Amino acid sequence: MQELNEVGLTGLVVAAMLTNNIVLSQFLGLCPFIGVSNHTRNARGLAVATTLVLTLVAGLTQFIYSYLLAPFHLEFLKTLVLIFVIAASVQTLELFIKQISPLLHQSLGVFLPLITSNCAVLGVALLVVNQQFTSVLDASIFGLGAGAGFALVLLLLSQLRHKIAFAKAPLPFRGTPLGLITAAIMSMAFMGFSGL
Repeated sequence: MQELNEVGLTGLVVAAMLTNNIVLSQFLGLCPFIGVSNHTRNARGLAVATTLVLTLVAGLTQFIYSYLLAPFHLEFLKTLVLIFVIAASVQTLELFIKQISPLLHQSLGVFLPLITSNCAVLGVALLVVNQQFTSVLDASIFGLGAGAGFALVLLLLSQLRHKIAFAKAPLPFRGTPLGLITAAIMSMAFMGFSGL
């Protein structure tokens, strides 16, 4: 990823969404990407929840790594600490959503707690540490872009799978195999954004 000075915050969001998409370029979060994309309603709920969690976790990761782990030379604990940060963030966000909007909490259902085990969330947290962002805002914007990219491709695939469900495909290709083929074609299409 280029230096933040060269691309700015908008460029950071676009890069995280399109050119460095966590699902189609970095191959993180493929399980929920394929598993939940067969129903648009479920995909919408997971997309919103994952975007919120990725934004929150990216900012917290940068803060904890820069101000707690690195100054005290505790970098070897980063994976353990990041897992704790992800679990605590998901739980806190779930309680917050339940208090603010019980209807949204009910619509997200089981997807919010399942984000704790989504490898895309840990992957983004590790990317934040490895990219060495200069501020919590930059890391949060990166998390927002990564979440928006996850949401974009998840919703696109759910819409495509909805259309494909009515297509007359050969029996061995119906369902998940055709979904995987569609995801592969989407990945190749997103490679075209690498020139931006």
